Order: sequence, then C-alpha cells, then structure tokens
Amino acid sequence: MDENNSTLLNLRTIEPSDFKQLAALEDLVFPDVGGAWPKSTIQGLVKHFPDGQICIEDKGKIIAAALTIKVSYNRYSLNHTYLDIVDANNVACHNPDGDALYGLDVFVHPDYRGLRLGRRLYEARKELCRANNLKAILAGGRIPGYHKYADEMHVSEYIAKVKRREIHDPILSFQLSNDFDVKRLMNRYLPEDAKSKGYATLLEWDNIFYEEDISIHQTEKTLIRLGIVQWHMRRVVSVDDLMNQAEFFVSSLSKYQSDFALFPEFFNAPLMGLARDKDSVEAIRYLSQFTEEIRHRFSQLAVTYNINIIAGSMPYLKGDKLYNVSYLLHRDGDIDEQYKIHITPHEVRDWVIDGGDKVKVFETDAGRIGILICYDVEFPELGRLLADQGVQILFVPFWTDTKNGYLRVRICGQARAIENECYVALGGSVGNLPRVDNVDIQYAQSAVFSPSDVYFPHDAIITEANANTEMIIFADVDLSKLKLLHNEGSVTNLKHRRLDLYKMKTKKRNKKKH
Repeated sequence: MDENNSTLLNLRTIEPSDFKQLAALEDLVFPDVGGAWPKSTIQGLVKHFPDGQICIEDKGKIIAAALTIKVSYNRYSLNHTYLDIVDANNVACHNPDGDALYGLDVFVHPDYRGLRLGRRLYEARKELCRANNLKAILAGGRIPGYHKYADEMHVSEYIAKVKRREIHDPILSFQLSNDFDVKRLMNRYLPEDAKSKGYATLLEWDNIFYEEDISIHQTEKTLIRLGIVQWHMRRVVSVDDLMNQAEFFVSSLSKYQSDFALFPEFFNAPLMGLARDKDSVEAIRYLSQFTEEIRHRFSQLAVTYNINIIAGSMPYLKGDKLYNVSYLLHRDGDIDEQYKIHITPHEVRDWVIDGGDKVKVFETDAGRIGILICYDVEFPELGRLLADQGVQILFVPFWTDTKNGYLRVRICGQARAIENECYVALGGSVGNLPRVDNVDIQYAQSAVFSPSDVYFPHDAIITEANANTEMIIFADVDLSKLKLLHNEGSVTNLKHRRLDLYKMKTKKRNKKKH
C-alpha cells in the first residue's frame, strides 16, 4: 500500500472485466491451493449470482473480494466435499432457488491486512443473507495452521484450542470472530490442502430474521406501540363515573394507534370512597364487588377501540380469599388474568390479601407479554420465569405512595429489562384520595425501559412521564431489536447464565437443616 496517499475504499459488486485483477490477487493469496480460478468460473458466478460477488477497491485497484453462491441448506449443512461445491470442471454449483448462502472464498491483499477488510466482506454477506430472507451462511473453512500441530494432537483438539484462543489459526480464528459456529468436521474436504491435512470445518452463521414462507396475515408484528396511563386518583360517585374517565384514555390511546393501554394497580380505588363507613378490610372487599363489571366493560372497550388493555389491577374475591388481579383484555375479546404473587406487608396487614402461585407469558397479536404487579417486579425470580417463556414486553402496573417506594419499582424494573433482555413498561397513579384509607397519597413517574445496549437509547429509557402529573405517554418498541440483542448483543445475559452453578447452590441450600 502506498503510504504517501490516503486509502480510498469502495465496496461494490464484481464485473466480468475485473477478472485479471482478481486472478492476480488470488494467485498472491492462495499459492498453496492452486491460486486463481479459471476465467469461466468467475464469469459464471458474476452471470448467475451477481449480488453474491463483491470486492473492495482502493482507488480502482481491487484489494479484497468475496465469492458466494446459493445452495440448499438441507443438503450442504451435512457433510460434503469441495467437489460438491465446485465440480471437476470448475463450475460452481449455484442453486438459484437455494435457501442459504455458501461462502466460496474471501481473500485480502497482504499489504492491506489489518484494515479489517475481511470483516467488511463478511458483513456484506450477512446483509445479503438478510435481504434475501435466507436461512444461513455456510462455508467449508480450511484450517491451514493445523499442519504445525498434527503430530501432537488430533484435529478435534486443535479446533477446540482455536476456539479457546490458545492457538491462532489464520482462517478459523477469523471466522469464529465473525460469529460463525463450527457445526461439524469434514474429512477429505480438499485433499490437496496439505496445510489443513485435507480437513475443513463446516461453519454456519444463522439469519435470526429468517421467516418461512407464510401469508402476510401470519407475519409477526415487530414494531409495537405502548400507551401508558398515568392515572389521577380523584373522587368518583359511581362505576360509570370511573369508566368514563377510563374510556377517555382508551379512546385517546386508540386514536394514536396504540397496541396496548396500561392502567395502574388499584386504579379503581376511588370507589372505596363510596363506603366511608367501612374499615379497611371491609372497604377492599366492597371494592371487589365491582371487579367483574369493570373487567367486562374494559373488555368491551378493548374490542370497540381495537386496543389490548392491561386493566391495572383490582381486588378479586374467590371463595373466602381476596386476591390482587390484573386483567389482560385482548382486542379480539379474549380475557387473561395474572394474580399478584408477592403481597406487601401493607396488603396483608390492612386488607388481608392472598398471593397467587404462577406467572405466565400471554400470546397477543403484538408480542409475548408478561404482567408483574408492583411488588412482584422487585423479585428477579419472576422475571426469569417469564424470560424462560420468551417474554418480550413486561408490563408493571404499580401503586406507590412515596418516592422511595416508587424508586424500588423503577430501579427493579430497569434491572428486569437488562437481565431478561425485554422491554418493561411501568404505569402508576398520582393525586390524593383523602377520604380513602390506605390509598390516600400517590407518587408515580410512569416509564418504558429497554435493555442497555447499542440498539437502544443510551440511558435505556425510551420514554417517561412527568412525575405526579396526570398524562399519557407513548413508546414504540421494536421486537426485532430483541432478536439482535439475544444473539449479537455486546453482552447476552440470558445466554450466559450459569444454570449449572445456580442449580448446585439451590440444591445445597435445600439440604441444609433448620
């Protein structure tokens, strides 16, 4: 490379007229395995799959290139040889109807190594794979460093050491650093490859966005709009009065095409003001008498306004036990419920509420969601249970009276978003109810949190309300970004859990005598 002139790189597809430059570059890079391919091979690739043949040039000089074909995944994800890819007449076995890419070659001029040009070519291949909705990129990877160790270790041990970075292999180390996985070892892949002793690794990069052929009606929605109601507790004179307030917010959120409307925990508490002569235990049971009617009316609103509603939470009397229950009212008329699991000392002492015993993820037309009511979000085990069920959005209806109580919910909600790689939406209430015991003051700042990585806002806060002000907030969340995070994030918390260690510790604790 001419150090007196600055490098000017350009990535483009290869043209038939580029053969002379490509041949010279291949001869330079691959002298040990035959050098350049015949002109007919390159011309055939450019003719039959032009988008798969890419190069990088510096001021018109080709300095790096990648050659690619399409193949059947089911065939070439199994054991094969180089002759299955390029036949004896040097014709590449390109399948125009293939559902995977196969990397034939990537080569970079020695003078330009260190500029990460190979990574650029690999990224271009990945974009091609995504753009064409193909399953994966496959490649038969040479291991040219193996001949140095062949007398002292088996090839499988060599590959394991390269994976652990105890040994550097010029090709395999590079491919592993570009998110490829070794799927199998192939013997006699290229017998004349003396440095690799004829071996090759079958490498695979999966396209996490690949979708089977499905109708447009079956396509999973990925961009979801959340609407959160920061609800003002005010005196009401009837259920109609309460529901008129609720319908105003549902209607407003629907006008903005929200997929969800989240209400706070015990949003219907103002109805307890209709029973001022009752003590706290009697008052909360009095409130539970309205739950079925409110649930039914919210379900009608969900269908009428075409929006999924998380109706905060309400007290529900089942037999002689009282529970704190959140209802998910689907816009198709279905109804799901989530019982609060962990009951606060206040709920036990003043209202005699019992806890539920299971959490589950609900399938909706706008993603897989979970609901943790207020105190429940402060227990990481529940979030993990939902993460194991594939939760994408976690809704947290809450009621807190003080800022420190609110901060417990907020900080734990942010932690659940990070550790479970999901979105978390908090919705709380503001205002005062001076004539209602135990729900007399409110503090809230509703918000929507994301995981913390490059795909999301720098502070992992998508939106938040003004503290202690009645309002609605919106947040657009992209579920496809969660897929990227799960597979290619800077850190992947779910993948890196040490379940062997956690199970071991749990076992020891259970054996301890008390």
